[in-house]
Amino acid sequence: QVQLVESGGGLVQPGGSLRLSCVASGRVFQVRDMGWYRQAPGKQRELVATIANGGRINYADSVKDRFTISRDNAKNTIFLQMDSLKPEDTAVYYCNADVMAFGGLRYAWYWGQGTQVTVSS
Repeated sequence: QVQLVESGGGLVQPGGSLRLSCVASGRVFQVRDMGWYRQAPGKQRELVATIANGGRINYADSVKDRFTISRDNAKNTIFLQMDSLKPEDTAVYYCNADVMAFGGLRYAWYWGQGTQVTVSS
């Protein structure tokens, strides 16, 4: 089994910062793309940022210049540094990864359980 476990969510005031982490663990052989998505109440899940194994990065326009995604390939971990947070960033943030498990025949997409980020004064 492969698990994605997020951490680092919480309550922060507007203009503040948070850092999310996500580690892929279990029977992980290799990880390709990893990323962060978010879902606000009553809205569809949306892309926040993705990072490929080789380092290619993609951001949603709404978070460019405020959020920074990075990864540690040796630890199968990605991070999301969120600065200048706004109330509209409030959502459950989900980690997503394209993983080949030991003994697997193909890559498969996995999701974490999500971590709540609330931006409010």
